[in-house]
Amino acid sequence: MSCIFCQITAGEAPATVVREWDDALAIVPRGPVTPGHTLVIPKQHVADAGVDPAVSATTMARAAELMAELGAANIITSKGADATQTVYHLHIHVVPREAGDDLPLPWTPQQTATRN
Repeated sequence: MSCIFCQITAGEAPATVVREWDDALAIVPRGPVTPGHTLVIPKQHVADAGVDPAVSATTMARAAELMAELGAANIITSKGADATQTVYHLHIHVVPREAGDDLPLPWTPQQTATRN
């Protein structure tokens, strides 16, 4: 089993678990970008959000449960290397935000300014 998220869901690799459901885990990622940043991963191996819509929808619902507890946040997932996916197991980032955190996203003014 070479998929790190499959190893984590099987209890074979370490992770800090924030919440667990029958079908998914929420874990703290390596190098969180804001305090409270979590990854929601399905326990079933699915490469990305385009592979199995039912698993993707359930995983998104779990991420939305976490997001409901936050004031402001982003939910982010990627499909494919060109979209910055590096681990090919569906994972949804829940990124808490606050005014002035200066976390740039690819479409934010901060990011646009660095491209010019």
